[in-house]
Amino acid sequence: MDPLVTLLEPAPQVDELPGAFPSPFDAVGPHALARRAAESLQATLREGFIAPGIASAVLQGPDGGKMFGVLVVRQPDGTLGVLRAFSAMLAGRWDVPGFVPPVFDREARARVEPVADATVKSLLSRAEMWSTSEELRRVREDDDARQTREATEREAMRLRHDAHRRQRHERRAAIVAMSALTETERAQALHTLDQESRGDKAEKRRWDAAQEEARRLLAPARAKAERRVRALDRLRRIVSRGFMKQFHDTYAITNARGETRPLRSLYGGAEPPSGAGDCAGAKLLAYAFAHGLQPVALAEFWWGTPPASGGRVQGAFYPACRDKCGPLLPFMLKGLEVSAPRVFVPPPAPTPELSIVFEDAWLVVIDKPCGLLSVPGRDASLLDSVLTRLRVRYPNATGPLLAHRLDLDTSGLLVAALDSRTHASLQRQFLHRDVAKRYVALIDGPVHGDAGTITLPLRVDLDDRPRQIVDPIHGKPAVTDWEVLHRAASHTRVAFHPRTGRTHQLRVHAAHPQGLGAPIVGDLLYGHAGLRLHLHAETLSFVHPATGQRVSFTRAAPF
Repeated sequence: MDPLVTLLEPAPQVDELPGAFPSPFDAVGPHALARRAAESLQATLREGFIAPGIASAVLQGPDGGKMFGVLVVRQPDGTLGVLRAFSAMLAGRWDVPGFVPPVFDREARARVEPVADATVKSLLSRAEMWSTSEELRRVREDDDARQTREATEREAMRLRHDAHRRQRHERRAAIVAMSALTETERAQALHTLDQESRGDKAEKRRWDAAQEEARRLLAPARAKAERRVRALDRLRRIVSRGFMKQFHDTYAITNARGETRPLRSLYGGAEPPSGAGDCAGAKLLAYAFAHGLQPVALAEFWWGTPPASGGRVQGAFYPACRDKCGPLLPFMLKGLEVSAPRVFVPPPAPTPELSIVFEDAWLVVIDKPCGLLSVPGRDASLLDSVLTRLRVRYPNATGPLLAHRLDLDTSGLLVAALDSRTHASLQRQFLHRDVAKRYVALIDGPVHGDAGTITLPLRVDLDDRPRQIVDPIHGKPAVTDWEVLHRAASHTRVAFHPRTGRTHQLRVHAAHPQGLGAPIVGDLLYGHAGLRLHLHAETLSFVHPATGQRVSFTRAAPF
């Protein structure tokens, strides 16, 4: 028996085995057999143990959690067992007892790693020394002081010239109205005002020239210093990419047929992303093939603190990543019969009839049920939606109809316009944030504090659509006010008042550790799957485009 294989006990029955190897990209979840093996590992992690000398508490520290994987395998004697793996390194180690080793060639990596580490550390040290040098600090301070002084003087001159302009306007009006003046005296008085105006303009030109000279003296020195910072950073990145190629060349990938290819050859001429070949799934399959073990089912899950971008919850299962594993795993699985990946298809909506809360000649307010799309999906099986049903109910309506959307799994109030002018008015209100919205959610765990505001910018996860992640640099602003409504032993009822309307905003703001720190109950993407997502758009308030009166609608949450 292989030393890293743990027997799967009790042994599964024949009808519990998958007919083919379940796709690692399956969006619905792992096979029941792999889930069972994963839950056994999760129970060990929950007890605080990973391996001798490594406590699972290390995954709750500042370095965050990690993806783990289990692979159910058939041994040469026909018995079923389980292999375990973690992504990349664990507690600074590639090798941990009880887990499969890395894929790379150790001797080849040992020749590259010391040189790479020393070189990159040296470049980082040079960049740090320059970025904190007295010379750079002085140049930046001098230029910052110049910019501050320039802005202060510019504003003071603007205010002074504005006051002069108002005074001249008043004096000009008085001169024109003064009947005692002769035409010559009036012309002379107006000429004096014009001269004063030209004087202000001349002062502005002299000041602009002086600032330009100051910039000419200081700005080049700062630009030169900043270029050196960027040059050192660029050099480090170029050198790092070169070493990364050498690291990637230490990976030889073997598939189920016994065919072997270099890692870099699997990415269509592009460089593999950082961490390619180090995911748990790739490590498990590589070990199985190298030791004559037949893969049966795979599961990968997250354990520990979520990453800074969010999108991961302890104990939740996730399909293989598309950027690193998308090109890699299909090659590794060649020679195995692999099931097609299942995609999530919403169940039929509970009723074919829309629940109408309010309607008149201009608009209609709907109480959308959970499980009904707001608009049709791209797939032919996803045509049923609120919009589709509105088109049938109101065949003479014009324009786009829906003024906003709710996620498939979110229930609650939607407003639709029955003509283009009403739609444009509602859209403007949403754009200018004049629409008041209140959502109610059940949070899967305790919430610290009674109320607050969450400001976490969001963007789509390009490697795992439609999941959204927190990105302080490239994300769009997303702001949510919240308040606790009720606390229970394991759940917290919360009201959300979103100021912005980003995709999955409330779901991410709830689950992220810098948000509420706990997902919404039943959130398949950001938490744990359940009977439904416990998020409901309870209240909607806006100005009626036709009457000009503010209208409000409420439908209590069905949970």
